[in-house]
Amino acid sequence: MTISRRGFLIALPLFVAGCSSTGLNSQTNYAALPDEKFPLKQVPIDKIKPELRRQEVAYESAHAPGTIVIDTPARRAYYVLGGNRAMRYGVGVGREGLAFAGNAYIGRKAEWPSWTPTENMQRREERYRRLAGGMPGGPNNPLGARAMYLYRGGSDTHFRIHGTNQPESIGLAMSSGCIRMMNHDVIDLYERVEVGARVVVVQA
Repeated sequence: MTISRRGFLIALPLFVAGCSSTGLNSQTNYAALPDEKFPLKQVPIDKIKPELRRQEVAYESAHAPGTIVIDTPARRAYYVLGGNRAMRYGVGVGREGLAFAGNAYIGRKAEWPSWTPTENMQRREERYRRLAGGMPGGPNNPLGARAMYLYRGGSDTHFRIHGTNQPESIGLAMSSGCIRMMNHDVIDLYERVEVGARVVVVQA
């Protein structure tokens, strides 16, 4: 099939608009959030690898809608929407994240949570011992803007899905930490997920 020069020129703006709308939608996902307790700046979309950006994707799964699936080796998290669709997020993992596998559920959620280093961390380094009483939530807190706490059988597993003040760690395996997400993404997931929701953590 051929297309005339006139037809091409008419169609070109629509084609360009279609391309730019995808970029626009992606940037909207990471726009400034001035109404947060600790306002978040816009994250330039070119600073986030395309494969790590939040997006709805095709996802065949036997899991019920509302389930969170953490694919640790792929550094991805999926919130199952149903109808073979899911919201996909890029994540970072750490030593605790690599040690956790199987089923859990969201036992509680917190906005701009406080953080207390684990006993092991306090034993290893003096700087963590100084935080034995806990670190208040805020932009310097390693749990970021939101945290979802994973439980089994009524007990806290000490495994969290949380935001981060180190967005460059997304897509990587860091030396410490659980499952970390960009603050904009963890806010989005937090709003979707209910306390009691099932979480499935897949390891290699």
